[in-house]
Amino acid sequence: MRVLFLGVLVTALDIAILGPALRSIGVSFAVDERTVAWVFIIYTLFTQLGVPFMSRLSDQFGRRFAFCWSMDIFILGLVVVVVSEQFTGVLAGRALQGIGASGVLPVASAVIGDLYPPEKRGRMLGLIGAVFGISFIFGPAIGGILIQYGWQWLFLITLPPAIIVWIWALLKLPRAKPADAAGLDLAGILSLGTALALITLGINKIDSNAFGASLLSMSVWPYLLASLACFGFFVFIERRVEAPFVRLGLFSSRQVNIACFISVGAGMSEAIFVFLPSFAVVAFGVGDREASFMLLPLVFALAIGSPLWGRLLDKAGTRIVVIAGTFMVVAGTFILATLMPNVNLYYAGTALIGFGLAAILGSAISYILLEEAKKTERTVAQGIVRLFKGFGRLLGGSMIGAIVASSADSTGGYTTAFLIIAVLATVFHLFSYGLRAKSDSLQLDTQQPAVES
Repeated sequence: MRVLFLGVLVTALDIAILGPALRSIGVSFAVDERTVAWVFIIYTLFTQLGVPFMSRLSDQFGRRFAFCWSMDIFILGLVVVVVSEQFTGVLAGRALQGIGASGVLPVASAVIGDLYPPEKRGRMLGLIGAVFGISFIFGPAIGGILIQYGWQWLFLITLPPAIIVWIWALLKLPRAKPADAAGLDLAGILSLGTALALITLGINKIDSNAFGASLLSMSVWPYLLASLACFGFFVFIERRVEAPFVRLGLFSSRQVNIACFISVGAGMSEAIFVFLPSFAVVAFGVGDREASFMLLPLVFALAIGSPLWGRLLDKAGTRIVVIAGTFMVVAGTFILATLMPNVNLYYAGTALIGFGLAAILGSAISYILLEEAKKTERTVAQGIVRLFKGFGRLLGGSMIGAIVASSADSTGGYTTAFLIIAVLATVFHLFSYGLRAKSDSLQLDTQQPAVES
């Protein structure tokens, strides 16, 4: 398990250091907020494209095969980013990193499902969440120190541990693969990936100052319409293919539907992380280094909250954990959106967001999918969680970049984007009340899940 945790730490650190690096990358290549946001968006997009592929590889060829291939591609992407002299090269490297990172967390979560009984999974998934928290502690600290030497160092620092993880995984992870693993649904993967790419492009081109006009412009609506068509084609394929990437029977479970919907909200809220240092620079007039260290209350809350929520999950069940976590996210985003600028409120809002997201990102949603999925579909089920979280990140990142780039006042642009996410987070919080209570889950333990049929 240690090699899996270290792999999660390395890929999570890559996300944690992006916030401090984002503004510096924009200045280095002379691109605006809408364009530099693609450093985050393209990573998330190709994570989405990679999740179904790597998840199916894991279930078909074994955990070690998928994990090592993921680390290979991630390392290659790191090298491309660091040596790039053009902004397009950085985007290409980030795309490779996204594909590589897409296989790490689903494999780690699936191994937990393979090795641990239900009563211990929450604690172990909480430890994975704590790994994310640790990365977000080190990320801003490392970023604050290294950013003065150039943004490339924020990526280069993760290269040695990534290589160690690859060697360790090659030596220690088992070769065995789950029985009865299905084939690869390439048509489904491509249609879903195309749909995600098109909707991201469309949202990123919206002008928040003329929302209605831009939405109906030729630079936006054709992308959204084509995305809708691709989503429809994806569903058509999944209903007919013999071994679908997403077995639509999973969505006959109300718990799965609610979990996936809340995952979108968690992803949108998580997208805020990347833009907070840039926001701090324009709102408080601090430098890049200080803005990086201003993330520490958020990341400490995330690191402390993940294991605490994991333990509560085993005792109280997913419902109470998700309700409490989403409420904290709502409170934190409203503080950022409506009570600025005030540095103490900034710290309070970011800490609430971190503690709240620790409940969702760390364990609770993954726990639901482990309960609902077949053993041979556990990696795919975790991949579905990442798909919906990543979809939320795509929407959140595209929206924030578009709104800020469209606003004459950058601070006002950020607060407007945060307010929209706060309103949407409220909707996700209300849906969390539909999750099954702990007592109901215990009553169902002796029955076959509906999705098994």
